[in-house]
Amino acid sequence: MSSFRRLALVAALISAPAMVRAQVYTSVIPGTKTGGSANVHVLGHIPLDAQGHTADITIEQELSRPYVYTAHRMIPSGIDIISVKNPSKPQLIYSWRIEQAELHRGAGSLNTIYLKSRGRYYLTDAFQFSQGGPDVDLGAIVWDVTGLPDTSKVKELTRIRLADFPGGFHESYGYKHSNGQALLVTTIQGPWAHLYDIDKVVAGGDPNQGLVGRVPLPGDIKPGPSDPLSLTGYHDFYVGYDPATHQDKFYGAGLGGYYVFDITDVAAPKLLTSLTGIAGVTWGHTFTPDPTGRYAVTEAEYQYAPLRIFDLKPGLDGTVKTISRPIGAWNSDWKDLAHNMEVRWPYVFVSAYLDGFQVFNMMDPTNPYTVGYY
Repeated sequence: MSSFRRLALVAALISAPAMVRAQVYTSVIPGTKTGGSANVHVLGHIPLDAQGHTADITIEQELSRPYVYTAHRMIPSGIDIISVKNPSKPQLIYSWRIEQAELHRGAGSLNTIYLKSRGRYYLTDAFQFSQGGPDVDLGAIVWDVTGLPDTSKVKELTRIRLADFPGGFHESYGYKHSNGQALLVTTIQGPWAHLYDIDKVVAGGDPNQGLVGRVPLPGDIKPGPSDPLSLTGYHDFYVGYDPATHQDKFYGAGLGGYYVFDITDVAAPKLLTSLTGIAGVTWGHTFTPDPTGRYAVTEAEYQYAPLRIFDLKPGLDGTVKTISRPIGAWNSDWKDLAHNMEVRWPYVFVSAYLDGFQVFNMMDPTNPYTVGYY
């Protein structure tokens, strides 16, 4: 299942967080939930597609570049760029759709990511086209978006293709490595995550010359009968620098559970710990640590599954070989399914299929509680 973060809210203001003891919704359509808590306010809303074609979204982090990038999945596949310079009046400033869109098959455009390197700003988008149409080997497209807000300067630079692993990249992640490399981390249709140096990718010639490392799925992990047919390795990941250990760490969710690797040497990743053998979890969807790297929030992607919170310390210390028991759990509604999340300590921002936008507090990871929603 794709990381399907619908652009329902372009921006939200969270003020005076406090425990929300009961969620009260109003409904204009029978069986649906609408409304929100008093401390969440919609600043702007921009309808993009009524057919559920809006996939992942990324937002630049410099105030001088107020740009939101979204993926337009299915047919026609492409990307959209939105300006939130005025959050109350977001504007769609650029759209692109792939050539001969109607001939393509599968999910297509899924995952926009941006990277900055050597004064240039790059937008990448991961694609996953299936057999029966063109571009089955297309993994990602890279654009130079340095010239925004002048959209005439948006320029496609290259396309990453993997003929040996058709099916594209389901997910990707952007990370500035401690060695200075701006890395694009991607899934492939195999038991690895690929690490691309964006400067080498756009240098000209074969973009695959930018492949500087591969993070393996641990060798003892094999697909089971309940694993998604399309999942052959990793699904989502997070990459971050740990100042306490001076390590660049990769947190990967995929077959069997969740895995932490040291990728300080991108050419030689080292497994640090794993979360496997978890009751009710045969594969990991999303794996996001807190800023200390000790606690992590995970998702498993099936109805009734809560977001689980784990203490990684026993595994990182070498006390246990693998971690199999969470220390906490959270869900907005036990009957529904929470999807992806972002951790901004102590808050966790969650997208949910039936429960919209949720925020919970994990200051005490054993007792997380809801502080806002819409």
